[in-house]
Amino acid sequence: MAWDRNRPVPWSRLVRDWVIYIGIMVIVLAVLGQLEAGVLAGLLVSGPIFVAIGALLAKFGYQRKTMRQLRAEAAANAAAKAAAAPAAARTPSRPRPAPTKRTAGGGGRPTGKKRR
Repeated sequence: MAWDRNRPVPWSRLVRDWVIYIGIMVIVLAVLGQLEAGVLAGLLVSGPIFVAIGALLAKFGYQRKTMRQLRAEAAANAAAKAAAAPAAARTPSRPRPAPTKRTAGGGGRPTGKKRR
């Protein structure tokens, strides 16, 4: 898609995603004992970069789907797939064959006789 200056940019969503990322990284780094001034500065610098790249992608037409949208699509696809399959295809056309020695229904344990 081409650049469109009229496309909306979800600023609040971008900032919220970045804040969640910062929170997770601060917790992980605090647990690992690597929370230093340089690391915090790097995390703070990542915010404007993340938001700028997200805004640029939004202007080009990229819009990440929400979990609700993904679940709705999956449910719709499953329903369409179930409706499209004929009833005969859902049930086997013939019964399973009887178990034999070679399949799991025969004698699984060895007998006392030796094979020749």
